[in-house]
Amino acid sequence: MLAVADLLFTTARMSRPEAALAFALADVPVFPCVPGGKRPLTRNGFHDASILGHVVHGWWRRWPEANIGMPTGRQSGVDVVDVDTKASGSGYATFQRAIDDGVAAGEFARVRTPSGGMHVYYVNSGIESPCWVSARAHIDFRGEGGYVLIPPSAVATDDGVSSYRTFSLSTARFERLDSTALRGFVDPRPATRYYTAQADRGNADALAVWVSHLREGERNRGLFWAACRLFDAGVEFPEAMSALAPVAEEIGLDRREINATVKSAWRRSGYDATIRKYAPQLPPPLPPLPRQQPGRCRSLS
Repeated sequence: MLAVADLLFTTARMSRPEAALAFALADVPVFPCVPGGKRPLTRNGFHDASILGHVVHGWWRRWPEANIGMPTGRQSGVDVVDVDTKASGSGYATFQRAIDDGVAAGEFARVRTPSGGMHVYYVNSGIESPCWVSARAHIDFRGEGGYVLIPPSAVATDDGVSSYRTFSLSTARFERLDSTALRGFVDPRPATRYYTAQADRGNADALAVWVSHLREGERNRGLFWAACRLFDAGVEFPEAMSALAPVAEEIGLDRREINATVKSAWRRSGYDATIRKYAPQLPPPLPPLPRQQPGRCRSLS
């Protein structure tokens, strides 16, 4: 990882074609992304990342202003924690607490991102650690199946074009990051909440709180399930959106996804086989759904 750390600094003074080739020759796989953005230019994205000099040279000969993407996880041997900062909050304080508690120790480099956040680099754990997102903590993990842009890449922001800049290299001993422990620290699970059919079935506030604790991979299913419970209790579409949309946005869903998911729940309202299929998969555990006759589908027209 010393080679990666050194390159994060030295490539800041190189052109992008030179930097991309330098990473590749140091056995760090790279791939091109659109100039000023993060979208891959190759058909298979980070799966196309290469350490072959002639391949990398050919990409940047074709797209000399392309940004440089690096896959995270076992493919590159690097895991990255993305600490974000935005108007709704910052992940810096939480990440510092994780370091103080020994949960996030052992980094080897830090890179300032164009948004004002930072990418913190770790040696890959050697196991398949999937990416995850904690919207509330403003901290993401980029492991297996992810990628980051590396210096001297630059993206467009509200204030103009800004570059990724390495600002810290660690002299301490490198340690492998336990991404599961970090996720539990920054985004701890709430106590399991069980809902009774009579008391909570139409409790919009309780369901909104439950939705606010959903994580990546369970957010859409969880929102669908919560919306179905509201509609089954007789709540109308505008009221359901008013209760669930704000918390769904907080956990990282965009408005289009939210609207589509809640509309789908509206059309399939009632405790039918579809809801019974989704509910058991949702953490925290849910009680068995009460036996009821399937409700009639409602139309938005």
